[in-house]
Amino acid sequence: MAAAARARAAHLLRLLQRAACQCPTHSHTYSQAPGFPPSGKTTDYAFEMAVSNIRYGAGVTKEVGMDLQNMGAKNVCLMTDKNLSQLPPVQMVMDSLVKNGINFKVYNNVRVEPTDRSFMEAIEFVKKRAFDAYVAVGGGSTMDTCKAANLYASSPHSDFLDYVNAPIGKGKPVSVPLKPLIAVPTTSGTGSETTGVAIFDYEPLKVKTGIASRAIKPTLGLIDPLHTLHMPDRVVANSGFDVLCHALESYTALPYHMRSPCPSNPITRPAYQGSNPISDIWAVHALRIVAKYLKRAVRNPDDLEARSNMHLASAFAGIGFGNAGVHLCHGMSYPISGLVKTYKAKDYNVDHPLVPHGLSVVLTSPAVFTFTAQMSPERHLETAEILGADTRTARIPDAGPILADTLRKFLFDLDVDDGLAAIGYSKADIPALVKGTLPQCPVQPEEESKALNIS
Repeated sequence: MAAAARARAAHLLRLLQRAACQCPTHSHTYSQAPGFPPSGKTTDYAFEMAVSNIRYGAGVTKEVGMDLQNMGAKNVCLMTDKNLSQLPPVQMVMDSLVKNGINFKVYNNVRVEPTDRSFMEAIEFVKKRAFDAYVAVGGGSTMDTCKAANLYASSPHSDFLDYVNAPIGKGKPVSVPLKPLIAVPTTSGTGSETTGVAIFDYEPLKVKTGIASRAIKPTLGLIDPLHTLHMPDRVVANSGFDVLCHALESYTALPYHMRSPCPSNPITRPAYQGSNPISDIWAVHALRIVAKYLKRAVRNPDDLEARSNMHLASAFAGIGFGNAGVHLCHGMSYPISGLVKTYKAKDYNVDHPLVPHGLSVVLTSPAVFTFTAQMSPERHLETAEILGADTRTARIPDAGPILADTLRKFLFDLDVDDGLAAIGYSKADIPALVKGTLPQCPVQPEEESKALNIS
């Protein structure tokens, strides 16, 4: 029975990886080139690490003007959102640009949880102005919008869907050179300063998708913990949940050597390759920091040690998942946030319904890891222990429930909304949520319905 369960779990995870996948945000159909490599292997045999340069330190933002001067930048786009444009992080960047004689223009119309429309508005802004460098100041929404703007300004004749992940777009490899992009993260969650991924809502289909290419990762990430002190407690919590799930999912993802097809050319190897020995190190280290510091960071806005460590954990987890990938928590999160009805999260100053990304990811995590534990029970027990569970007498078959219960307690302690019903969904929404999760996945809907765990 146990062997049969493990075989079924492995089969399902392979299907999920393919929909990787064709789960909208992490699909890489462009990697599925015909034919096999010289070795004749059908699964991959190698993995590749790609990460932005990272500089960390309290006050390091003041160096951004010098960095741009060193790059020879003459005309810079400073990208942010309307709320943040009035706050100290953006002012600190502008002061540095002025001090170092850098000519710049501000684009502050980034949408929190961007859409194809908001991406295209930013793209149109930059196409008209011949920028030779970019600075993104904000959370994942700002950094991802800036990555997209840089890409399409560098490839002005491309159709918007050319680089968007399949099956929504064509998923073409990026072969054009991009301009330098410096990312200054102000939240502790997405790790977007380290990755070549840009996520958005594709409004015509009401699903989230994205662009994934090593070519669009920032040139430099300036991680300045002073920027985290302005974050309200729910923003800290929801950002931290993204770090938590990045670490858990990348560590429990299908191993790189089980991913198929094996690329016939290195350029077609996807950015998200599966768990691997290097990503594992970063994922586990990030998880230990989350376990130690997230609750402190949420409860005390003046705890610079806790908020600084969570800022680092976001980057660490970004290095891990940016090369390994994520799985069901993120796959299911996209329709959860994309199909939002009237829910507006506390502490977010927006004019539209919003389920924050980290919240949409973490709500399904207990059900997800109950399901995925069949594939790698030892890793699930290891992560449960890191998060505080006593696993000394644990049995391997109980790995999933143990991690799930540990996560429920962790989330309860941080006052998280109790399931999808609390944010406006019912069982009647399951078909739409499943459709938005895996548009072309052959996994049976009832399996996904169990994982969605609406109660």
